[in-house]
Amino acid sequence: MKHRTLGTHGPRVSAVGLGCMGMSVAYGVPDAAESGRTLDRALDVGVDFLDTADAYGRGANEELLGTWLRRRAAERGRVVLATKFGLRHDPESGRVDRVDTSAEYVRSACHASLRRLGVDYIDLYCVHRRDPATPIEETVGAMAELVKAGDIRYLALSEVGADTLRRAHAVHPISAVQLEYSLFTRDVVDGEMLDTCRELGISVVAYSPLGRAMLTGSITAVGDLGSGDNRRRWPRFADENLAHNLTLVEAVHRAADEIGCTPAQAALAWLLAQGDDIVPIPGTKKRRYLEENAAAADVTLTAEQCALLRGAVPDGAVAGGRYPEQAMSRLGH
Repeated sequence: MKHRTLGTHGPRVSAVGLGCMGMSVAYGVPDAAESGRTLDRALDVGVDFLDTADAYGRGANEELLGTWLRRRAAERGRVVLATKFGLRHDPESGRVDRVDTSAEYVRSACHASLRRLGVDYIDLYCVHRRDPATPIEETVGAMAELVKAGDIRYLALSEVGADTLRRAHAVHPISAVQLEYSLFTRDVVDGEMLDTCRELGISVVAYSPLGRAMLTGSITAVGDLGSGDNRRRWPRFADENLAHNLTLVEAVHRAADEIGCTPAQAALAWLLAQGDDIVPIPGTKKRRYLEENAAAADVTLTAEQCALLRGAVPDGAVAGGRYPEQAMSRLGH
């Protein structure tokens, strides 16, 4: 597995990471046993960058990783563990109802994550979403104190704007910014945000790099999604949008056939080709998909092949927003 460095002085991570959210929530019925085997296989193939968050299953995903880490305790040093904070849940409905990035909550959230994960430190601690009413200087200042205390090693932000990123980086070095980035979602990163990251020496951790599995070609209709699958609520998977978006997936599939790899590998290889400062974290709870995704690190695209893939999904061609309206309101602060 090839490796890349997050930021100017951040941790060295596998070029393709593993998003662990779906092991516990959002995408159908969890399977803890298979998830554990998938995590084992990740280390076997060199995928050492694991991403979770305290919001995934209200701590359940961190607990799952904690159980696995205890079993693989001797190899803790091989794992670059990233988790996030900031989303708080309504105790009755269980849904995220507010964002809290106050200094007080930074400290309590971090210590709670350390307990659930069963570790002494978190490699990369990330602001999941930002409360615009809380100065980013306050939030990052509290995170910097946790670095001094040895609770965390490096800092990251997620779904913030360029100005917020600059202000945060002025308080303490930011190693990475986590953003949705894929052939289906390019406008979030391309342009000012990527320019700012490169000016400051900050890497982009690309989440949902496969368009929440749509780019894999495995989804052909809403009926392919289980009744509890969150994607049923997301605009790009709505009946009026899905049929159109699947025509774009077919174009990616044709391009991948020409390149000689799977659509998922083509989509990941395209991201990797955008620069050594891009690290995709495709999510899966199954070993076969993990192996397919990890192999994308060995697919080297020519400039012509990159252009072919980009042309398969023209700018502005994807139908539907990337989140429901309420979730969209939490982005870009």
